[in-house]
Amino acid sequence: MYTRPLLFTFDVLGTLVDWRRGLSGAAARAGRPLREGEFDRVVDRQAVLEQERPGWTYREVTRQSLVDVLGIPTDAADAIGAEVGTWPPYPDSAGALRRLMAVAPCAAITNSDLVHGEQAQAALGVRLSAWLCAQELGRYKPDLHVFELASERLGVAPGPAWWHVSAYADYDLAPADMLGITTIYVRRPHARPGRAEQEVTDLAGLADLVEGIRWCAPA
Repeated sequence: MYTRPLLFTFDVLGTLVDWRRGLSGAAARAGRPLREGEFDRVVDRQAVLEQERPGWTYREVTRQSLVDVLGIPTDAADAIGAEVGTWPPYPDSAGALRRLMAVAPCAAITNSDLVHGEQAQAALGVRLSAWLCAQELGRYKPDLHVFELASERLGVAPGPAWWHVSAYADYDLAPADMLGITTIYVRRPHARPGRAEQEVTDLAGLADLVEGIRWCAPA
């Protein structure tokens, strides 16, 4: 059923890191707590800005989305955007990543900045095999070219031996599926489900799955 993975790639915000909790806390500290439905409005505004302004950093995208949707002052919104990578990881993320890295390299493919990568990996206590972000690649998911560039950088062709893991079908799983990549949907507290080859409750569940498969020997 499964091809032995040569590579795991991960969405970060919402999959490894608790995006909603992090943004909710930051907005509250800025004096503007999120109301019902506003987190999704911020996410959707970011999606528009990412496509309209592919040259912007994610810090700039975050800042503008918070100004536009929540009315947070620009300076305070920019400070939030600068610290996205410090938001809390999900409790299962670090341990599961260590287990999965014993099977294959684990890399991030993320709509974020290089500095966020340093922050997030410090918070996780895990150094990933690579951190490929929009700031470096010059475009944002769900652009298919993000995955094509990742293939060039990581040296693995799109196909079943590449497993991409995300809580978001719209940003991640749909484009990965179009390229024939094995897709893993993680049911996080905030998620956007869609077609995937496997669904897990959390990353520990993915590690359990991978460790429990009896892989066929190469022909």
